[in-house]
Amino acid sequence: MNIMTKIKIAVLLIGDIIILYFALYLTLWLRYWRPVQAELWNKHWLPFTIIFIMWLIVFFINKMYDLKTARNNFNFYKVWFNSLIWCGLIGFIFFYITTTGISPKTVMVLDLAVFGGLFLLWRRLFNRLIVYKKFVENMVIIGLTKEMIELAREINSKPQMGLRVVGMVSLQKSEIKFDQLEIAIINDWDELKNFFDKKKVRTIILGSDAHDYPDLISKLYESLELGVNILDRPTFAEKFTSKILINTIGQMWFLENIKESNKQIYEIIKRVMDIMLSCVFLIITLPLIPLIYLITRLTSKGPGFFMQQRTGKNGKKFMAVKFRTMYQNAESHGPQWAQKNDPRVTSIGRILRKIRIDEIPQLINILRGEMSFIGPRPERPEFIGQLKESIPFYETRLLVKPGLTGWAQINFPYGATEADALEKLQYDLYYIKNRSFALDLSILLKTIKTVLSGGGQ
Repeated sequence: MNIMTKIKIAVLLIGDIIILYFALYLTLWLRYWRPVQAELWNKHWLPFTIIFIMWLIVFFINKMYDLKTARNNFNFYKVWFNSLIWCGLIGFIFFYITTTGISPKTVMVLDLAVFGGLFLLWRRLFNRLIVYKKFVENMVIIGLTKEMIELAREINSKPQMGLRVVGMVSLQKSEIKFDQLEIAIINDWDELKNFFDKKKVRTIILGSDAHDYPDLISKLYESLELGVNILDRPTFAEKFTSKILINTIGQMWFLENIKESNKQIYEIIKRVMDIMLSCVFLIITLPLIPLIYLITRLTSKGPGFFMQQRTGKNGKKFMAVKFRTMYQNAESHGPQWAQKNDPRVTSIGRILRKIRIDEIPQLINILRGEMSFIGPRPERPEFIGQLKESIPFYETRLLVKPGLTGWAQINFPYGATEADALEKLQYDLYYIKNRSFALDLSILLKTIKTVLSGGGQ
């Protein structure tokens, strides 16, 4: 994440906070039809501040601070409406379970309406402004390969990210069109240096074939005073896509980037939190366990619980426990990939999967230290062996404990093929490299959204 991206997200957050309090002030003025006095404001600002914090969390969960979604399209309006629904529910629940003395039927409803309108106008304006040229950082790619062309196409298809590829370095002189955007092809150093000044280029991405141009690389080294940021393709792709592209890395990448010795304190604290949270959730869900068990037994033949061997950290096998969601003997012909709308899943099992409560028994696996709340999903040994043969570095996802949820699960839909497994691995590697309490919290919050919206498979 570059400094400009951080500034834009900060502007979004600050703008939202300003709109929240301005909407509250306007609401009080409209409700009582007089200037808002200090006494009236003091009565409302604290309880509404608590609500506003929860609303901001809703916006974060709905990816409204992710610039990739900052476009005035149908999805934007869908997310805006969905967020307002959740904000309204949170507001009403808060006022009904607390003794604030504020009537939710008047102030709460009016504030939600006023804020919803102002919020929509503010976000539409922001989404339009961030694609203006003065807010976009021009980039040059060194290396004209199919992979780099696809990267340039992806960058230029998302102007809201504040990046634009304006040139590519090649030995051949030509011009390529990307979605009606022309990208200049640069052939020598003098042309590239002039291009820096003309286009105000701030970033250079080195393709995998950049070493084919040793003289050019030498010139780049000599031109450090130009103040241009130079990134290799794996580093940029990681920042831009939040995943590690397998076809851009080799064994040396792992030696340079996987710093397990730096994660020791994090792992100790995470283990303590896993134990505490799993105990809390087991106590909370204890009344549900016999009920779900009984319903599962009564609605289809077979046991209520389902145990299956999975592969954990460093390849250690363990028995994962879940509520049974498939028909008995669903894999009588051998292991099969799970799939969307899987016909092997029972009607009750489909509901359990939708809201993820089929995984409640895996809290036992967390207590036993075989799993964590956050991490790559545990895979079956049969599939691990198969995928290790076809996907480079697949075994590296076993460097950490598997989890109930993970970075891949919140960023990629349900996978049912080897291609999907590759895509999920790229997200898993991003998590393994960058795992932290902040990233874990982000994953946890977005998983809560999946559970509440019934987005599980």
